[in-house]
Amino acid sequence: MKTLTAPAVLARFGKALADQTRASVLMRLKDGPAYSGELAELIGVSRQVLSNHLACLRDCGLVVAEPEGRRVRYELSDARLAHALEDLLSAILTVEPVGSCDVAEYAP
Repeated sequence: MKTLTAPAVLARFGKALADQTRASVLMRLKDGPAYSGELAELIGVSRQVLSNHLACLRDCGLVVAEPEGRRVRYELSDARLAHALEDLLSAILTVEPVGSCDVAEYAP
């Protein structure tokens, strides 16, 4: 198994947060486990769209899927992620906006 460097780990976390749907999933899961159907409804996306985003979050190592009979329960892979998300959000909210920070503007 390959050991990731700190910048690689942060880039992986950044990729997960770079999409509003994935960020919404993470913010919902910080409050506890949920099933895909209820996540899709709460976030306002189709189950297919949500499935693609959940796959990305699983690939990033931030979310795990736990089969429960015919349903699958999703939760954060580590409880510390809930605290990290809260801390990150509170830190960002205290920063005064200085620019548009349009991601597309900085893409190679």
